[in-house]
Amino acid sequence: MEWIIEQLKVHGTNIGFRLVAAIIVFAVGFKIVNIIVKKMKKGSGKCFSKIDPSAAGFIASFLSIALKTVIIVSVVAILGVPMSSVVALVASAGVAVGLAVQGALSNFVGGLMILLFKPFSVGDYVEAEGVGGTVRAVTVIYTVLVTPDNKVITLPNGSLTNSIVTNYSTESQRRVDVNVSAGYECDIAKVKALMLDIAKDCDMVLSDPAPMAIVLDYSESAISYSLRVWCENSKYWDVRFYLLDRINSRFKEEGINIPYPQVDVHIKKEQ
Repeated sequence: MEWIIEQLKVHGTNIGFRLVAAIIVFAVGFKIVNIIVKKMKKGSGKCFSKIDPSAAGFIASFLSIALKTVIIVSVVAILGVPMSSVVALVASAGVAVGLAVQGALSNFVGGLMILLFKPFSVGDYVEAEGVGGTVRAVTVIYTVLVTPDNKVITLPNGSLTNSIVTNYSTESQRRVDVNVSAGYECDIAKVKALMLDIAKDCDMVLSDPAPMAIVLDYSESAISYSLRVWCENSKYWDVRFYLLDRINSRFKEEGINIPYPQVDVHIKKEQ
């Protein structure tokens, strides 16, 4: 009986030390990993300040998963579980998990492709899969967009790499196209000259390339015109709204009619 009690004391103390050590490793390890990942995402610290913002989110997500997996395996080893059993369990579960996460693996590879070929970076405004927004982060599985009205959109990386992505932020300049209509009774040369005059009055419009005013089409009830100007990328919407507002007011001042689609119905009385 005394031998049993003595063995319980010895093994109990050993198990207690292992349990305490495992808890400390788990808590401290996860805390350190969270700090590292947070600093990496923010680009703070000497080690992370030079990391590309697009890659930072992806690397941080991958590093978080990898390091936390290492910590969990270490905790299992500290508790005295045979590593051969752990490896066998992970290997057997790996096949089933691999089949279950095929989509996730596709998104992971898609994230690598995005970082490698860089169709866009964090901060760019893009359109893909029928939605548009500013890229906030590229993680292991998803790319996060924020719309102009502050909605958050999450797109799988795999879908992005297999779809058409329009990047509006790559080039420093953008062309603004404003299409308007004027009646057939209006002089074409006058309409074009007035549109160019409006463009010249806007300080945000670039002189090179020079603004253009062209006839687009002769429709059933009006002549369609297009004013095409260039501006700095960041001023695109300011220029567009300015031109739309000024064209409407100046056309009214100059007596240029902006027609709208209409149908004339003639009713004949039966004799």
